[in-house]
Parts: sequence; C-alpha cells; structure tokens
Amino acid sequence: MHNQSVGKIENNITYTEEKVKYVLYARKSTESEELQVLSIDSQVNEMLQIAERENLHIVETLRESHSAKASGQRPVFLEIIKGINDGKYTGILTWAPDRLSRNAGDLGSLVDLMDQKKLINIQTYSQKFTNDPSQKFLLMILCSQAKLENDNKSINVKRGMKARCEMGLFPSKPPTGYLVSKNREEKCLSIIDEQRANIIREVFEKIAYNNQSARQVYNWLNDEKHFKTENNKKFSIGNYYLMLHNTFYYGVFEYPKDSGNWYKGKHKPIISKELFDIVQEKIKEQTLIKSGYQDKEFAFTKLLTCSLCGSGITADEKYKKLSSGETKRYVYYKCTKVRDKDCKFGYISEENLIEILKGVTDTIDINKIQIKEKITTEIKRFKLFQAKLLKTKTNDLFIKDIDIREYVKFILENGSIKEKREILGCFKEKIIVNSYLKT
Repeated sequence: MHNQSVGKIENNITYTEEKVKYVLYARKSTESEELQVLSIDSQVNEMLQIAERENLHIVETLRESHSAKASGQRPVFLEIIKGINDGKYTGILTWAPDRLSRNAGDLGSLVDLMDQKKLINIQTYSQKFTNDPSQKFLLMILCSQAKLENDNKSINVKRGMKARCEMGLFPSKPPTGYLVSKNREEKCLSIIDEQRANIIREVFEKIAYNNQSARQVYNWLNDEKHFKTENNKKFSIGNYYLMLHNTFYYGVFEYPKDSGNWYKGKHKPIISKELFDIVQEKIKEQTLIKSGYQDKEFAFTKLLTCSLCGSGITADEKYKKLSSGETKRYVYYKCTKVRDKDCKFGYISEENLIEILKGVTDTIDINKIQIKEKITTEIKRFKLFQAKLLKTKTNDLFIKDIDIREYVKFILENGSIKEKREILGCFKEKIIVNSYLKT
C-alpha cells in the first residue's frame, strides 16, 4: 500500500539552474530491524531540509511501505523507474541507499539508468552518487551489503526457528486452546488455556463418539457454548475446521507448513492421537456422503427401503471408548430422509437388522432367491467335502429348503460385506423395513 504524491514542494526552497528534477522517495520497510529507524514522515522532513540546504529541485514526493528485498515488487519504485525513463525525473532524493534497493534486480535498473544518463544524481542523507564509476561502485557495494544483511538475517532466523522446534517449542503463536507461557523459565512454551481446552476436547469427542456431524458440533459450539477466541472474537468456520485437522492438539506439529518436518511438542496434548484419527475418518466420511460419494462400504446400504417415507436406508459408524481403553466400532442404519426430511424412522444397529433379515429368510419363498442354484451347489460341495473327510457315503446329497435358509442366515451373520450384499441383492422383492425401530 502506498500514497501517491503529496504535491510539489514550493515554500522556502530556491531552485537552482541545474535542471536536475528530483523525486523525493520515502520508504518504510516491513523488515523488523527497520521498524526502529525513521518513519516516513521523519524521512520526508529530513529530506526537505537537505533539499533546502542544497537547493535541490523537488518535483514530487512519493511514499511507500513495501520491502525492498524482492525485485520488481514495489509499485511506487516501479513508478519512479518509469518516470526516469520518461524524463519526468532525473534525480532521486532518499534517506539511504538501502531505501532504494536490497536486491540485485532493482539495483541493476538504477545503474542502467545512470549508464544511459537518464538518472543524473542520487542524493542521500550523507552521500551523493553520480555516473562516476567509483560512485556507482560504492552505491552497488552499499546496496549489496544491505542484501547480504537480509540474507544472513533470513538464515539466522530459520536456524533459530529450527532449533526451537527441535526443543519441542512451537515457533509461532499456538492455536486456540493454548497460550504462550509468561513464565521466564518456560520461555516460548505453549500451555493449556484452561478456559477453552475442555471445550475443544468436547468438540472432538462429540464428532467421534456422539454420531454428530462436524457442522452440527460447530453450531453447538457457537449457539450453546458461545465460544470465543483469546481475542474475544467469534470462532469462524474456517478456523474451526483448521482446528479439527491440527495435529498440535495431540502433541506433534509440522514446521514450516507442508515442509514434511515434524516435531514432538513439549506442550501438553488436549486430546489423544486415537481420538484425532477417529475424527479425521468421520470428517472424511461426512464429506464424501455430502458430495454424493462414499468410500466406506456397508453391508446393507442401498438395498433396503424405509416403510415410513419410501426413502433408502443408509449407514453410519459410531465409536465408543470402553473402560479397558479400547475403542469399539458400531454400525447403525437410518433413513436417508430424501423423501421426507422429518421422517421418524430412527436408528437400528446392524446386529438387530441382521436378526430381522434372518426372520425374513424364514418367511420368504426360497424360489424368490435368484441364486438358489448357486447356494445349492455350494452346499453340495461342502457336503461332498464333509463326506470325504469323514469317509461316509456320498449317495444321498439331497438338499432340503431348510439347508438353503440356514446358509442365507449364516452368510448374513458371518459372511463378508461382499457376500452379505450379494445374498440380499438377489432377493427378487424389495425389502422394506416396515416399523419404527430404535436401538
């Protein structure tokens, strides 16, 4: 961001016949070590005194607040280069050489303009630079020295950051739920924010164990908990999802981001890695379902119909932490509510659903199972194997209907997901779950 010209300098300045048209350029860098030097207004005032003392003709005053480390990134400086090429300016008045350039590209542009005799003079607080070879050489040395200082500072900062990370200390402001310790003996250590940490832990647990979507928990966080950040600002949805994916909460961090450099933090974790991993899976699943895709396959999804509204039946996972410390996975089926968002179907566990389907098998016409022949072949093959193993007669391999029903029940209870889906998918009639079921 920069300010355009504040106008020509008219009062108390005697212009010489030299015809050098100076642009007064004041720049305040974002580089930390320069924050202690002259502000832009102070630079302008000092330069105006020089202009009055040296009888310099100032055409325009321009101000800028961009770093000079990168070439071609300063709009006002580029405007000055264009002005010199167009003949609008033939001289530059600035506080010091490093105000003009801390990189080889911009420095080269100034030297080229001097060689072309378009830039006659560069005036600083203590020096003057003209097209004289020795003066140009000095200008290049001073600007190169500023670049060297920048490069060395960058190396030192990176080295210091790495050393801090290796000590387990996060080198930036910690995420919501942590504060920077004010204890001198714990310098830079991230400590638990007692006001927010328990709520953050509850957020993760609700998503992992309470069958709630990440968005539902976010609404709870704002509507019921009225959660605020350390700066007393509302917790945005973007920062909320960043929090859910932040490994810092279980004790490790990557720095810099996407660098592949991981460190074990010295700070106390708010959650366990196991809880973090469950939440990642839940969020991934919710995202896939929302977008119409689902990479997790359940045994009976898309094969059942809700009797209350005619919508399909979908599935969801729920994890429960046992007293032994282990986490057990449960699968629940529910109405998709595509046809009726207020459907009262409820939930049913996969175990209960299998018992109901086994009951359906007892009542269905065996001839309505399209893979009857395949099932019969499988049972004959098993009986033949049993007969050979036990060295019994193999003459009577008659298969009764009850055998086929028991085979279906066995697959429903003990088969793989693929086998369960194949069995249920071969029923000729649509299977409707026709009662309000609740676990």
